[in-house]
Amino acid sequence: MSGRVELRALTSARGVAAWWVVLYHLRGALADLPLTVEAVLAKGYLAVDFFFLLSGFVLALRHGERLRSGGIAVMPDFLRGRVARIWPLHAVMLGFALLLLVVLRASGRAAPEFPLAELPPHLLLVQAWGFAEPLRWNDPAWSISCELAAYLLFPLWAMAIDWRRRGTPFLLSAIGALLLALSAVFALRGADTLGQDIPYLGVVRCLLEFATGTLLHALWQRWRVGRVALASFGIAALFGMAWWLGGPETLAVPAALGALLLGLALTAGQAGNPLEGALLHRLGEISYATYLSHFLLWFAFKLAFVRTATIGWPLAACYLLLVLAASVALHRLVERPAQRWINRLGFRPRRSRLPARRSPHG
Repeated sequence: MSGRVELRALTSARGVAAWWVVLYHLRGALADLPLTVEAVLAKGYLAVDFFFLLSGFVLALRHGERLRSGGIAVMPDFLRGRVARIWPLHAVMLGFALLLLVVLRASGRAAPEFPLAELPPHLLLVQAWGFAEPLRWNDPAWSISCELAAYLLFPLWAMAIDWRRRGTPFLLSAIGALLLALSAVFALRGADTLGQDIPYLGVVRCLLEFATGTLLHALWQRWRVGRVALASFGIAALFGMAWWLGGPETLAVPAALGALLLGLALTAGQAGNPLEGALLHRLGEISYATYLSHFLLWFAFKLAFVRTATIGWPLAACYLLLVLAASVALHRLVERPAQRWINRLGFRPRRSRLPARRSPHG
């Protein structure tokens, strides 16, 4: 399929998830936050699991067929496109972090968040592969490092098996096996929530959920009917209820999010779907910039304007508007131009089919 294929509802859902992460990092500074709201925001790290599932689904949608038919020959184009998508903005945000380091050092303050010795792995986006402490420099980039590992393995996964041709029982069993493996790995590390032990479990968490997303895409291709969408939402609710009643987060939440993702995909394009609206879709388009910029912007915002442990809603609103404005600017001025430029590097002009003109000198 073409790389331009899009399910608008999924793009919008990505935007909603990105802002859940923003509020997750902001919540500790918000004064007088209702307990229920704080409890919801405290689980914002689970948006990353939705991102991993969604990434597998979308890459299977946009690139799976091309990789299966083109084989190894199309892998360089695919990988270049992925690097063009994630690395330029990451590099710009690291540059911003370096500027913050200079400011901190100039003012005589320590900067343990920005260890220079660990900058090279972060710059290469391999910090979550065991080469550095992933929660340094720009914390959210740990998940992008994990995504890069998934991108490198995805062509082999797509070419090994055409999952669309597998029967529904096989796909459901494979999804169940992947999610059970994820929960088992976390249990072996003594982790009972998905946000724990990122240096050891981040890449595994990403790869297993990413693979699950590709299988959900195979189910979506054969299940494009309304009643299955309702069943998917029902399954998501059942797993969510199981989690609320004390079931393991490491199993119930990825299962619930996977079922939710499938339901959203099955209802994409339907009339009256709120996720088809222009505003939410726009938030989804700029969501990568939102996700990758908000943490360092909050760090800088606190340096400049925050002098107390908590802030009121007017100051919080200023920060959120800053994130929104920065997301729009970074998307327009960094993401899109850099993506176009890097992708053009792979262009090779076609050779003319006309016979070469002979020199008059033979």
